[in-house]
Amino acid sequence: MNTKKYSFTFEIANNHMGDLSHGKALLESLAEVVRDYDYEFLVKFQFRDLDTFIHPDYKGNHDYKFVKRFEETLLTDDQWNEIINHAKSLNFGVMCTPFDENSVPRVVSMGFDVLKIASCSFTDWPLLEEVANQKLPIIASTAGCTIEEIDSVVTFFRNREKKLKIMHCVGLYPTPFNQLNISKISYLLKRYPDLEVGYSTHENPKEKIPVTLAIGQGATFFEKHVALPTEKYGINEYSSSMEDLSEWLETAHQSILALNNVDQYTFMNKDEIDTLMDLKRGVFAKDNLDQNTLLGKENYFVSIPPVQGQLLANDLSKFIKYTTNKKINLNQPIMKSDVEIDYEGKELVDIRNAVNELVKESGVIIPYEAEMEISHHYGIEKFYETGITMFTVVNRDYCKKIIAVLAGQNHPEQYHNQKEETFHVLYGDLDLILDGELTSMRAGHVVTVLPGVRHIFSSKNGCILEEISSTHIIDDSFYTDPEISKNKNRKTFINSWLDFPF
Repeated sequence: MNTKKYSFTFEIANNHMGDLSHGKALLESLAEVVRDYDYEFLVKFQFRDLDTFIHPDYKGNHDYKFVKRFEETLLTDDQWNEIINHAKSLNFGVMCTPFDENSVPRVVSMGFDVLKIASCSFTDWPLLEEVANQKLPIIASTAGCTIEEIDSVVTFFRNREKKLKIMHCVGLYPTPFNQLNISKISYLLKRYPDLEVGYSTHENPKEKIPVTLAIGQGATFFEKHVALPTEKYGINEYSSSMEDLSEWLETAHQSILALNNVDQYTFMNKDEIDTLMDLKRGVFAKDNLDQNTLLGKENYFVSIPPVQGQLLANDLSKFIKYTTNKKINLNQPIMKSDVEIDYEGKELVDIRNAVNELVKESGVIIPYEAEMEISHHYGIEKFYETGITMFTVVNRDYCKKIIAVLAGQNHPEQYHNQKEETFHVLYGDLDLILDGELTSMRAGHVVTVLPGVRHIFSSKNGCILEEISSTHIIDDSFYTDPEISKNKNRKTFINSWLDFPF
C-alpha cells in the first residue's frame, strides 16, 4: 500500500504557549513519536494580526478568554523564524492558519508550506479572497458549515484553480461520541470526487475508534491537537499527550491496512455553531456612519468579538450590498437589523436557489463547471410560469444536458429540424406532449423526440431530466409562438452557478 498518500498534521496548542523553548521540546517529542512511520507529517501554527483582529476596546482585556490567549502567546518575527526552522530540521512540513487578511502574506513570507482555513473562517470571504491570491496549497475545515456553504467555497477555489483539500471537523471540544458524524467524509468524497477529504479530530484523546472509522470512510489526511504537559503547562481535554498520540498513530497505521466503507451523513448542530461564533469576526463601523450609507472597506472593519445578531465577515460577499438604515457610531457593531440588503441580480440568485433546492432533493450531481442556462421565454418575471434551467454537460457530435423543471413550470412548444433528442427522467414527474399527444413520465421513463416533432413539457411537482441528443445547434430551435422568437434576451447564462450567495 502507498502510505505516502496519507499525512498527519499536529496542531501546536496556542503556538506552544508562546514559549520558544517549550515549543522546541514539543517538536522534538513529536519527532520521536513519528520516527518509525512512512507518512507525511506536518505541524500547524496560528497567526493573527492582533492590531486589527481584536477590537480596539478589547485590547488588553483579559476577561475575554480569546484576547488573553492570543495576546499572551504572541511571537516575534525572530521567534517565528526559529521555531519554523526547527520544525523543518526535524523533517516536519509546516502549516499555518491565518485568521485575517493582513496575516496571509505574512504567513507566506515566513516560509510555511500550506495555508489552513479554520472552520470559523470557512466563509470569511475577505479572508478567502486574500488566500486565493497566494500560490500555496489550501486545507479548509468544515465544522458548522451547510452543504451550500461548502459548495460555494469549493467552487470559489476551483474556479481560481487552487489546490484545495477539505476536512470533516466538528466544532465541539471535546466532541461527544454521538456527534462525531464521521460518515460525512464519504459523503464529501462523493460530492467532490476531485478533492481529498480529511478528518480533524477533537474527540477525547483516549479514543481510538474515530480515526479507524475516518480512514474507512476514505480520509487520507488528519489533524490532531497535541501538547507536552510540564509543571508549567497543562493539557486540555482534546489535546493528546505523546503517549496518547503514539497509541493513536499506531491505531491509524493499522487501520490504513484494513479499510472499509460506510455511507451516511450529518452536517452540523446548533451547539457547534454557538461554539464557533466567538471566533467569527464581526463588522464594526470605522467611522460615524449616517443613515443610507453604503458599506465598503473604507467605512467598516472586521474583528472579534462579535455580538449576537451582528453582521459578520462571513456575510461580506461581492454579490451583496449593504446600506445602513440608521446612524451607527464609531467602533459600534453593525447589526443585521441596521442594514438593508441588496443582492446583485436578486432574481437570478432566487432562481439559482430554487433550482439548487430541487437538485439537492433529487440527489442528482451536476458537474461544477457546467454552465447554467436560465430560459425565461416571456421575461424573467414570468420564469416560474414559463421557463426551464439547463446545464450543458457536453456538446460534441453528441450532446448531454441536465434540465431542471420547477413545480408548476412549463416549456412552450418548439421543434428542431436537425436535432434528435432523448428525454430520460431522473427525478420527479414530467408531462410531455408530442404533436398533441400526452405522455406522463416518471423517474426512469425514456422518450425520444425525432426532428420536426413539436413538443411541450411541464411538471406538476418538479422534475430533473437528462436530455441526450445529437449536437446542439444554436439556430435549430423553433417556437410555434412567434412572440418568443422576438425576445432576444430570453436566456441568461451563469458560468459559476454555485459561486453565487445563498
